[in-house]
Amino acid sequence: LPTIRTKIKSLSVGYNPINKSNIFTSGDCITGQITLDMEKRCTIDSLCIKLKGKAEVKWTEHYGKQSVTYHAKVKYFSIKQFVVEKGKGKGLLSLIRELPSSFKDTYGKIVYTLEANLSRSMRVDSKVKEKFTLSHNWNLNSDPTLMVLSRRITHTHTQTLIVYDVLLCFAGEGIKVVASIHNKSSRDIKPKYCLYKKCSYFAKGKRKVHTKDILKEVGDPIPPSAGQTVTRVITIPPDTCVSILNCIILRVEYRLRVYLDVKYASDPEIKFPIVILPALQGPDGEHLPAYPTYGSEGYAFAGSDMPGGTGFPQNPAASGPFAPPPPYGTYGMYPRLMSPLQNIYLRDLTAPDRETQCGYPTSLPPAAIYVTQYHE
Repeated sequence: LPTIRTKIKSLSVGYNPINKSNIFTSGDCITGQITLDMEKRCTIDSLCIKLKGKAEVKWTEHYGKQSVTYHAKVKYFSIKQFVVEKGKGKGLLSLIRELPSSFKDTYGKIVYTLEANLSRSMRVDSKVKEKFTLSHNWNLNSDPTLMVLSRRITHTHTQTLIVYDVLLCFAGEGIKVVASIHNKSSRDIKPKYCLYKKCSYFAKGKRKVHTKDILKEVGDPIPPSAGQTVTRVITIPPDTCVSILNCIILRVEYRLRVYLDVKYASDPEIKFPIVILPALQGPDGEHLPAYPTYGSEGYAFAGSDMPGGTGFPQNPAASGPFAPPPPYGTYGMYPRLMSPLQNIYLRDLTAPDRETQCGYPTSLPPAAIYVTQYHE
């Protein structure tokens, strides 16, 4: 007897956006629909919906004529739910906690999908997939990567205070960099700023690092034999991918590189680790505007001789150290541990053995350009 084949006109799966930005977080419930349209009535074995999450990295290295491919995969979850209704059905699935944010580039990806699977006897299963975006739900009170918020280091010889901030900032937010620079050369020097992304991939005991510049800016030149306090606000692009620190095979980090452009010599520089969080959202999920740029009068230095405390800082007396940045809870904005504008303070340190005399732990980079005085 001839076999009568019933064709599927369409099979689709979709989810209902949870907010205007269409971004889910850990702990959210996903609701959606499966739509099935067939030419005529038929019997199906099962119709189910799956929620999947995985991370994967893959790259190839060449050793002479030999090529080695490194590959690693982490499966976070695979949740299946059978749909009872015919033709159309609704599903309710919940995302588990502590998931990394969605990500994709050349060598790795973190993907979350919603999949519908139609099974019929004597037929190949029909599948459709729909990707959705997930953002890690940062917990500023318990996340071990964010526990150290600030650290102060005092240099005993020059009475210089270094303020180290673990920079937590939202996409679209401004970072204010305040650098005290004394140019003792015969040429102009320019402070330069570079925000770059550092992606690390891990597989089979190997690590691959890929960096990409996000933005570059150049400050005004500093004339020879002059000292200036240079202030610059670096605005992180709103569409910047968030930091990923909770995936064992893939890591996305950011660094702010501040350096001096010195001709015919090596450029003194310092790199600051930055944790970029998702852009702030209102109650309906709409992205809020970036934080305003606050003036430097809120962060005046003791002993400064210029209005607003922006002059070149002098060595303070023992009774009057530099004023630290305002406490994180001052502004009453969500999250409470965040200040509206992150600050980086760069100080003049010319000690030959900076690690010994400053005494900072090697696991935490200092927030200072040590060689800010350049002698030609």
